[in-house]
Amino acid sequence: MASQEWLEKDFYAVLGVPQDSSKKDIEKAYRKLARELHPDHNPDPDAEERFKGVSEAYSVLHDDKSRSEYDQIQLMKSGRGGFGGMHSGGMRGGAHAAPGGINLEDLFGGSGGSGGFSDLFGDIFSRGSGRRTSAQRGGDLRTHITLDFADAVQGTTTDIRMRAPGECETCHGSGAKPGTAPTTCPKCNGRGLVTENQGAFSFAQPCPDCEGTGTVVTDPCPDCGGTGATTKERVITVRVPAGIGDGQSIRLAGRGSPGEKGGPAGDLLVRVTVRAHPLFARDGDNVTLRLPVSFPEAALGAKVKVPTLDGPVTLRIPEGTPTGRVLRVKGRGVPGKGDLLVTVDVEVPASLSDEAKAALEQYAAAAPPADRARLEQLTGQ
Repeated sequence: MASQEWLEKDFYAVLGVPQDSSKKDIEKAYRKLARELHPDHNPDPDAEERFKGVSEAYSVLHDDKSRSEYDQIQLMKSGRGGFGGMHSGGMRGGAHAAPGGINLEDLFGGSGGSGGFSDLFGDIFSRGSGRRTSAQRGGDLRTHITLDFADAVQGTTTDIRMRAPGECETCHGSGAKPGTAPTTCPKCNGRGLVTENQGAFSFAQPCPDCEGTGTVVTDPCPDCGGTGATTKERVITVRVPAGIGDGQSIRLAGRGSPGEKGGPAGDLLVRVTVRAHPLFARDGDNVTLRLPVSFPEAALGAKVKVPTLDGPVTLRIPEGTPTGRVLRVKGRGVPGKGDLLVTVDVEVPASLSDEAKAALEQYAAAAPPADRARLEQLTGQ
């Protein structure tokens, strides 16, 4: 992230921690928010953007060097650091005050609008080559896979091939030629910041030689040219959790594009398509099946063989089961969560043999008639 962007963001507020928080507290807050906002678990449309903001804040604050730079920028913005002769006890006229009660927003033109205090810092931080001046998180990558129905229900592990940026295998992301390593920047002595005098004021800005990283590569890697990344075909193993649904995504942290200047890698988002099954369907964590049974089986009861994703089981059809009744087979849905729900379909034959017809007529003569009394009561017909 460019230092100019840091002026407008309060990463401590994003994570909900005070500025003097320990590294452990910052990590604890990040993990809690990441679990709550992860797009795979939070359907709120705003959750993904908030998740990105939390990840961005953590990538800056968990690294000692970038956190120090961020803190110094915020101090300068608030008028508490980086100005010659200024001290917090002598400030008046708000956060952007200079010695003697001069408001820096007025001094530099504007109060939060165009040409104001923040724009002044933005101009200073963007001077030079215009390149990024600090560690930046890599971008997220997206791909998709298609799964069989059974694999989506039960979970599986699969490999995907994709051509995308990845860490250079020659220099392992350092950008330096094998046998060498990045060295401490001689201009800023590894601080990543240099001081520039602007009249009565002194400003700290990212070092132009090392672009704020504190190190320089004097002998770049021949394969990546010093960037630490190359585009190549990658084989990535994806663990698919049991019960994943059609259209859901799996997030693989750190498997996206490599970060720049020591920043963390982005994530890989794998969108899942599930093939339809000719027999089974899903109802949440349950697997569903429609089971044809004959009239005698439904009327007299029976034991029938029923297919499942794990092999056949024997299901007892209770006596007098009507069509549409749902029978449950425990533990034959999503592992540890769901069951197999079997909906009974009582089949009526389209034609009968003479023998079957005679037997059915004999049954009809002995069986009680259908109870249609309620229809007659309600309609009077």
